[in-house]
Amino acid sequence: MKIAVGSDHRGFEVRSKVVELLRRLGHEVEDYGCFTAEPCDYPDIAAQVASRVSQGEVERGILICGTGLGMCIAANKFPGVRAAPCHDDFTAEMS
Repeated sequence: MKIAVGSDHRGFEVRSKVVELLRRLGHEVEDYGCFTAEPCDYPDIAAQVASRVSQGEVERGILICGTGLGMCIAANKFPGVRAAPCHDDFTAEMS
């Protein structure tokens, strides 16, 4: 599966671990950062990931940030994207 991944600075460490895990599982990963723990503009990163999903260029997108809410708001502005904060298997499956 082709998956786009992005995070804000608060999700920086988790993002790199998720990318590594997805690649070990055999997925093709497009990593949109952020690539440091310095504050960044999360809407820009969310837009890059959501755009790839919206255009059908990737099958899934994963966004990681401090609360999950800001990234979801930004991503949901793209046609065909339905982003929701998921904290466990149940919320991911139900959303």
